[in-house]
Amino acid sequence: MRVFYARAFEDPLIGWLFTDVAKLDLEAHVPKITSFWETILLGERTYHGGAFAVHAELHHKAELRQAHFERWLQIWFGTIDDMFEGERANVAKVHALRVAHAFHERLQNFSSPADGVSAAVPLTITQHGPSD
Repeated sequence: MRVFYARAFEDPLIGWLFTDVAKLDLEAHVPKITSFWETILLGERTYHGGAFAVHAELHHKAELRQAHFERWLQIWFGTIDDMFEGERANVAKVHALRVAHAFHERLQNFSSPADGVSAAVPLTITQHGPSD
């Protein structure tokens, strides 16, 4: 996670979203996002949050466009490919595609700051692939 975020923070297209808009505290965020991916990839069931509402709030501050999601995916895929291989690495990439697509589609309903943001819209986490 730290390698991915180091790359994302430095990226000219999306880095400012993490640092200037979200003002992401990486030390506080890493345990949460690690829990999210442990739940997805390992079935740990440690994540009990709502990931979409946070992104809807961010979108309210600075419109998240398709190019932002595409770049996030490029960095994610590159990090996975550099560090991992095998079935779980593939599941991590497939799930990231699903999340990015779902978030982008849902955010189209929040096209301007005047539309407001519903923080009560949760993201349901499902596990795909082997559960060994």
